[in-house]
Formats: sequence, C-alpha cells, structure tokens
Amino acid sequence: METASSTVRQWIGRTETASDTVTATPYAALSATLDHWLYFLPLHRLSDVGPDGHTKRGGFLPPVPLPRRMWAGSQFEFVLPLRVGDAITRTSTIADVTEKSGRSGSLIFVKVRHDVQKNAGGIALTEFHDIVYRGAPAPGDPAPKPQAAPSASTWERKVVPSDVLLFRYSALTFNSHRIHYDRRYVTEVEGYPGLVVHGPLIATLLLDLLRRELPDAFVAAYQFKAIRPLFDLNHFFVCGERRDEKTVRLWARDHEGWLAMDATAVVR
Repeated sequence: METASSTVRQWIGRTETASDTVTATPYAALSATLDHWLYFLPLHRLSDVGPDGHTKRGGFLPPVPLPRRMWAGSQFEFVLPLRVGDAITRTSTIADVTEKSGRSGSLIFVKVRHDVQKNAGGIALTEFHDIVYRGAPAPGDPAPKPQAAPSASTWERKVVPSDVLLFRYSALTFNSHRIHYDRRYVTEVEGYPGLVVHGPLIATLLLDLLRRELPDAFVAAYQFKAIRPLFDLNHFFVCGERRDEKTVRLWARDHEGWLAMDATAVVR
C-alpha cells in the first residue's frame, strides 16, 4: 500500500528552471542583501492558488497532504556577486523529502536546492531551502517547548513587525501565503494568535544587522533555522556577535526572551 510519504518522495529529483534579470527597483525597494528572493517571483495564476494562498501542490512541489506549510530554514553559499543588469537563471531541484513525528503529529520536510547562475558567468549562489508541512491544529495540542535566547549580544536592534511591514514584504516577494496578511484566516483556520512574521524577512533582518555592523565584510555563506514563530502582536530583537575572524552568530529573540531564529554567517 502506497503511503503519503512514499508518494511525495517520488518528487525527489524533480527540477524547475526560471529566468530573470536583476533590475534596480526591487533591490532598492527592499535594500537587502538576499536579492534573489526578489526575483524568480511565483507568478502563478489565481486559479492555481490553494486555500492557504500558496500554489496548489503536485506541480513542482510534491502533493504533501498536510495543510500547514512553513519555511523551516535555508543554507546559502555565495560565490559570485549579482549586479543590476545581470541576466540570471535559477534551476530548482527537489533534493529530499523526509517524514518525521513531532509532538503535534506527523511532519514532512521538503528540501529544495536552488542554483542561481549568471548567464554571462558561472553559479552565483546555491541555496538549500527547507520547507516543513504539518497537520491542522487541534484543541489540546502541546505547545513546543521554548528555548532561551542568549542573554547577551554585541549587537542588537529592536524590530516592530507591523501589519504594514508584513504586507509590504509579502507584496515585494509576491508571497500570497495568507498567514502573513489575513488575520481571520491565520487565527481561525491555522490557529495562530496573530499574523506570522515571514521567516525570510527575519533572516534578511539578521543579515542586515551584520551589514550595519560589518559593512566591509563579504558574506561567503549564510544559514538559518526557524526555532519559534514570531507574530505581529509584539516586538522582537535581531541580535549578533562575532565568534571569531570568520564566523558571526546571529539570532532573533522574541519579547519574552525566547529564541525565534538561529543563524550563522561566514565572512571574509
């Protein structure tokens, strides 16, 4: 008998290719380092969008039967700089699909590899993107045990995640996932207390903190993992410290002191 896990594992190795040009307006609008999140935008027809605002599954991403989807983390390697005017191509591949059991039930993780190549050069960057799918919330589901964030940091910046900020980021990245802008949906259907702050937005703010403190550093690699969701109900902090000459640890701390995201950057 074929299980849901074996069905979605058939998507391992599936590829998708997209082309784009690095133009100035999106880059200036976000003023961020991870500019490829502003390109290769998912311009799917509205009829191809599912009830959560994401594209219906079974195309490039496997038909995972679990309803809730979140960005779990990413790992980057930066090779060549991307400049305004560069023509670029992204090849995406389903690298792995794994099923795990958590406190709230079954979890399915999908790992996607993105290779971004300059058409007039080689690979500019490689990203491994981890997506987690989970079941719908049920009354009495145990809350994940929180993890304390480091009590001290060298750098720190307070962020107020207003609904306007979340809307603008969703618009810039063409992210129609309703948990970021539809308060009724996110609270009544997905069971969260407020609008969810985008994982990539938190990761971008962490890297922006590094840029503010080490403006001349070249980021050769960057990885982050989502630990605990952040909501628009309260402020949070992006924090960091230099571990050694090449390594910077970055993290996000919620208003209660819990760790929300953990990240590491390699600089030179």
